[in-house]
Formats: sequence, C-alpha cells, structure tokens
Amino acid sequence: MKKLLFLLSLFISLTAAGADAYSVAGLFPLQGSGRVIYNFNQGWRFHLGDAQGAEAVSYDDSRWTVVCAPHTARLEPADASGGRNYQGIVWYRKHFTVPADMKGKDVTVHFEAIMGKQDIFVNGKKVKSHLGGYLPITINLSELGVKAGDKCLIAVKADNSDDKTYPPGKKQAALDFCYHGGMYRDVWLIGKSPVAITDAIEANKVAGGGVFLHYDNISEQSADVFVNVEVGNTSGRTAQPTVIAVVKDRDGKQLYSVTKKIKVKAGKATTAYLAMKMKQPKLWSPESPYLYNVEITVAENGTTVDGGMVRMGIRKAEFRGKDGFWLNGKPYHQLIGGNRHQDFAYVGNAMPNSQQWRDAKRLKDAGMTIVRCAHYPMDPAFMEACDELGLFIIVPTPGWQYWNKDPRFGELVHENTRQIIRRDRNHTCVLLWEPILNETRYPEDFALKALQITRDEFPYPGRPGAVADMPSAGVADNYDVVYDWPENIGKPTTVKDKCVFTREFGEMVDDWYAHNCLNRAARAWGEKPMLTAALSLCDTYGTMFHGQRQFIGGCQWHPFDHQRGYHPDPYYGGIYDAFRQKKYTFEMFRSQVSDGEPMVFIANEMTQFSDSDVTVFSNCDSVRLTVFEGDKSVTLPVFHDANGIQCAPVVFKGFWDFWQAREYSYKQRNWQRVSLLAEGIRDGKVVVKEKKMPSRRSTKLRLYVDDMGKQLTADGSDFIVVVAEVTDDNGNVKRLATDNIYFTVEGEGRIIGDGADIMANPRKVEWGSAPVLIQATDRPGKITITARSYYEGNYAPKADTLTIESVAPALPACFTDKPTSTQADKQTGRQTVKQAMTDEERQRTLEEVNRQQADFGIQ
Repeated sequence: MKKLLFLLSLFISLTAAGADAYSVAGLFPLQGSGRVIYNFNQGWRFHLGDAQGAEAVSYDDSRWTVVCAPHTARLEPADASGGRNYQGIVWYRKHFTVPADMKGKDVTVHFEAIMGKQDIFVNGKKVKSHLGGYLPITINLSELGVKAGDKCLIAVKADNSDDKTYPPGKKQAALDFCYHGGMYRDVWLIGKSPVAITDAIEANKVAGGGVFLHYDNISEQSADVFVNVEVGNTSGRTAQPTVIAVVKDRDGKQLYSVTKKIKVKAGKATTAYLAMKMKQPKLWSPESPYLYNVEITVAENGTTVDGGMVRMGIRKAEFRGKDGFWLNGKPYHQLIGGNRHQDFAYVGNAMPNSQQWRDAKRLKDAGMTIVRCAHYPMDPAFMEACDELGLFIIVPTPGWQYWNKDPRFGELVHENTRQIIRRDRNHTCVLLWEPILNETRYPEDFALKALQITRDEFPYPGRPGAVADMPSAGVADNYDVVYDWPENIGKPTTVKDKCVFTREFGEMVDDWYAHNCLNRAARAWGEKPMLTAALSLCDTYGTMFHGQRQFIGGCQWHPFDHQRGYHPDPYYGGIYDAFRQKKYTFEMFRSQVSDGEPMVFIANEMTQFSDSDVTVFSNCDSVRLTVFEGDKSVTLPVFHDANGIQCAPVVFKGFWDFWQAREYSYKQRNWQRVSLLAEGIRDGKVVVKEKKMPSRRSTKLRLYVDDMGKQLTADGSDFIVVVAEVTDDNGNVKRLATDNIYFTVEGEGRIIGDGADIMANPRKVEWGSAPVLIQATDRPGKITITARSYYEGNYAPKADTLTIESVAPALPACFTDKPTSTQADKQTGRQTVKQAMTDEERQRTLEEVNRQQADFGIQ
C-alpha cells in the first residue's frame, strides 16, 4: 500500500501543472489530483446600472456587453480622482453549461472578490447575499441540484455605493482611495470529489478548515513542519481516505513524504495532522526567499480523489521589544517598504494576476523588503508574488478613519479579520496582521477582541504579530507592534517595551485641504519637481534609521500613483505613476540599498531648463562625473550614514551649462560631445556606468513592452503596458515632446479604452512617453502594435511597430458568450449622472478628513 501511494504521489508530481503560477481558492492546481478547475472569467454579460428582473432566466440580456473578469464597472481616465469613478449598481449574467468532466463532483463557483455588496442568483433563485468588496465568495451549485451537462445561469447584482453598515463604511467623498466597482478579481469553477479538502473560509472553523501550515523549533539545523489538512465528506457513506503530504525542493526533487489515514463520517469533516522534521532547511528571508512545494493529495483505495499544492517558506520572525526584530535567530536590519493600493490606470482595481506579480517585482526592484496592504487584503496573486520575491506583508482588515457604533459593524470587522487569516495564513510573507480600523478611534474592547482573534485563528508558535496605531485604545499595552514615529521612542507618552513601526512616512503636505506637497510630483511635471520629490523623500527615508533596535522600520506612502475619493488630484507621491512608469524617486529608493547591485543614475536630462547642478543617485563608494567627453571630470564620495541616509545623493555643482553645450552644437558642429557620463566606483574600480545626452529634434517613435519577463497570457483578461517614447535620431528620449500618439493593434489583442472617452487613444505624450494597455484575446498568437503621431506631417516623428506573442493559459475556460467587439464603447459609456454634493456637504466632509488626519499625527 505504501509503495502504491509513493508511486501515485510521484505520478502526480510529474504531471503537475507547472505553467500555472497562480492558486485557486488557496491551492495551486495539481494535475491528476482529481480536482477539476476551470477559468470562469470569460463570458459574463454586463450592464452598467440597475436592471429590474435581471436575475430571471427569461430576462433578455442579448443587448448587454460581454466582458471578462477581472472587470471594472467603468473604465476611467488615468486621472479620475475626486469621485469621478462610477458608484452604483451593476449586473453580471453568465450563461454556461457545466462541463462533462464535473460528473460526480461537488461543483462550486469561487469569486475572489466583487466590490461592494452583492446578491447572487442561480437559475433565477437568490442563493447568497454578501457584504464587503475584498474577500472571496463561494456558491455551491451541487447543493442547488446543478449537475454536469446542465445549462445554467448565474446572475450577480453588485453595488459599490456608499454604505456605512459594513467595513470600510466611510463614504467615498471622505476617503483617501476609491471604491472602484465590478467583478474585479478572478472567478473559478471548481469540481471536487465528495471526499475532498475543504475550503478554509467555507469551513468556518476557528484555526481550522482547508490546509494549515505551521512550524516550530526553527533553526539552520532543523525545523518541525506541521501540515493540517481538513477533509470533508459529502457522500452518504463513511470514508477512510489517506492524506499524503510530499515536500519537494524548487527543482522538483522529493525530500519528505508523510501519510495519515483518517475516518470521515458522511456529511462531516475530519482533520489529518501530519508532521515531519526537516533537516538543514533552507530558511526564507527577503534576501533569500526560498520556497518548498508541499503537494497534498487525498486517496481512497489507492486512487487519488483530491489534491493541491501549497508553497512553503520556513522562517522564524520575532518581535523582541527594545531588542527589535529578529529573523531566523539573528537581528534583522530595519524593514523599509511601501504601502500599496490595488489601483491601476483606466481599470481601477481590475488588475490581472500578471500585473499583481509585476507590482510586487517593482517594489522589490526598488529595494523594498516590506509592503503594507492599504487598507484591505490584496489579491491572492499579489500575496504569492511576495512569497516568491521576498517581501514581507502587513495585512489589514478593511477600514480607514471610520467607526460605526452599531455593534453589527464591529462584528463585521472581526468577521473580515477571521476570513483574512484563514485565507492568508499559509503565506510566508505575512509578518503582521492589522486587525483594527486604520486611524480610527474605537472602543478598547474592540481592539482587544481583534487581537484575540489573531491568536485564536493562529494558535501555534510562529504566528504573525498584530499591529495597530499607538493612540488607539488598548493597543500600546497589548499589541505586538505599534505604529508610531522613531523620534517618539523614550518619550513619556509613547510605548515602552514594544517594537515600533512607522506605517506611513514621506508626506510633507502644506495642509490637508490643499494637499500641496514636496514629495508629490506627477511624472508629467518633469525634472525639477521629480528631483525635488526624490530629495524630499530621501530626507524622510533617512529619518527611518536611528540606530535604535526598538524601531524596526517603516513604509512610504505610497509607491504607486492612485485615485482618491476626497481630492480632485490623484495621489502623485508614487515612485511609479499609475501606468507603472518610473519616476526619479524610484532611483533614489534603489540607491539606498548600499549592499545591492551597483547602480548609478543621473537625475538631469540636459534640457535647456535643467539645473546647472547635477544630482546623481548611487550606492557605490564614489561617483565620477564627466561632462562634454572630458572637459571636466570630478570624483565625489557617496556618504553613507548607518543612522541616517544610507547613500546620500551626490551633487556636482555647476556641471551642466546649456551655453557651453550650444557652443559645441551650434558653432563647432560637434554635438556628439554634449554628454554626461557617471561612473560608479567600488573598491577603486568602475563597476557601473550611465551616459546621458540631450535630445535633439523629435524624429521617431520607439515602442517597448513593460512585461518584466512575464509573457502575456491569452485568457481574455491579461494585459501589459506598452510604451511609445519620442526620440531623436540617436534614440535619446525627447522629454519635452508634446505630441499625441495614436495606437493600432492587429492580431490577438485589443487596446483597453480604445474608442472610449477616457483619453486612452490617442494618448498625450508626458515626459517623453505615452503608454497604452494591450489586452489579450482568448486565443494565443501574435499581436502587432503600431504607434504613430495622431497629427501626421512631413516632420512628425516616424511611426514604430512592435510585435509580441501571447501564450496559452494553463487552465481551460468555461464560457458560452464571446466578448463583444465594441465592449469598450458600451462598457465605458458615461451616461450615469451622480448627484453632486452641496457646498456645505463638501466643506463638512473635508473638515472631517482634516480632523482625523491631524488626530493621528500624520507627518
């Protein structure tokens, strides 16, 4: 029997769906496991607004647009802050036939998240109502009598309007982010055998349900690994399955295997507790984020009936109060990172899994080691990317500056926290839970119950800590970590013996009404504003390092430009813009990793308006800057302060002179000499270089794809950013160009927002470039993108063409209706009229925001 189980396990591992990088309801698909999974994103008919009777099977939806999830209620302009996004009811309807290979399975539909509140109907019958826009919803079709081969209709009514009865609760007009609507995360169709691993959230058990990994006695020599697997039985008989857990290294080599036979009565569930001692484990850290694969299968009579895979990172995190944060038995340097909203240009929150991964990679590339999810749980794909790439995570319950005294509101907050922990407890990246409402005054008993939930739901050694705002009741004396400022340590009013973390640093606003700020610079504003922002952020970055072990780090607010409810301007303080194009602050962040890959960046574009002083960001020992190919060359040190700015910007005084450049270009006809060359030096050797030349006249366009090494998947929803740059003859970007770029696409792709009134196409050039979002169809193949000047003429920049190729998805899709060819026009129609606030309402709302910001000491 044991030999048979081993061979069975080996077969499953060899046939695992390695191309599928994303989990489904907490488990990565495992071929041959008996679990059947379909991508359920395609084929949803969509209507913006209410539609009376749209839940009925007989309802005529033939004129509705057919869309694909992740889907936003309405595409918005890249700058759609200040309540310009759609709020209200939307409807989705999906006609489909349950696949034949679901025969004998328990069939469920798993929505990763839908914004707002939802009513879900199956074949005209209401089967579930749900409150909240950030956590999964599952409906069981088998319990409703739906079987393989049946035609079925699912209708979803979703409403992202303001509603104070459930978290976050705050009206969007007073909110620092937006309730972007729609079915904005993935949807999956799952078929499980009657005897199968349960869903952790649906099981609704404290510290139970699904798969639960936990560890003890972690060292470089060994680690105790525990795998709790709950198996449910929906059949009419008692089952005696064998649960198998196989641990493999990242190359697929089997390291450990453990089995447990259990008895599961009809209609009940039983947990198998599997344990193993791993010798010389490779410990996970941001510097070395090693992940093992744990393949879990459930077998009956030698046949696998269910299974899936979880990734496992083994690490020991400790918060030692005044002695700081320790990782894997050693003091760890301060954690520096950023907060993150799930917001992207045009599509709001509807980001595909590939862009979730790219966002994590962008933060890692900037030298960050921690991300605070602001102010709600993130997409599962983002969490998986942080596991893989080495980013710690702080996971908050949904909430921001709002408390409702109705007891039901607090209970819903706690229920969110329970579901978050059950969903995310296996992620190695989770360092802290934030189980309260950010920047909110709430009763002490609420804070203490929230803390107890984190302990009840994770009752084992190595549990993530809990963190909350220092001024809030019940926090300072009880929570593992408190949010505060390093300069407050040691003051009479601050915490005495807890680790301190700054949840948001970098903000220097004049006041909370105007929001003028040194660190906020739109990329389109150009060199001087971006440099000012980078230097301002560098100064506040330096305040994070005090040499105090008790202070364990902080997160910048906020690495990506995003839309806000209460202000007409987007948040422009990102180190990337809303399309994920870099700003100077990205280079500043990257330069602060003193022991990282050598880098040097010249923060000067050599335009006629550029500063004569040239600022260079580098993490080397020194930088040599040469101007005009040798006219002047100076080497300056990079100052390193262990208790301040890690790598100070290097300023070369008076190095750029437009008139001298003009002398070479105009009089001597030797424009090739006009350049700046920065060389980064370590241990006396040049290890990195960057050369810049001023752009001459605009002559051509240049396209590039910002895929970061991940190909576009032909699943109907995946998209990538393609950027058109305006350049001169030599490829230097014309940063001051003001053209408009028109994009066309041929093949298996489409332009998101094409034909819609959101200024997506043509796109105005800003700081030398114009981005476009290219979305794949559901057929793999070549996609040819062409960019040209919208207003052509003899001397307009020459067009450019780029061809990319999409690849087939790992999982099959289940849908009937094909996407509407004109979906962009219909989807983004701006016919909805929203009631404007009165002047008095606006003033009261902004005064409320001002009071709350000041109350929590945001700097």
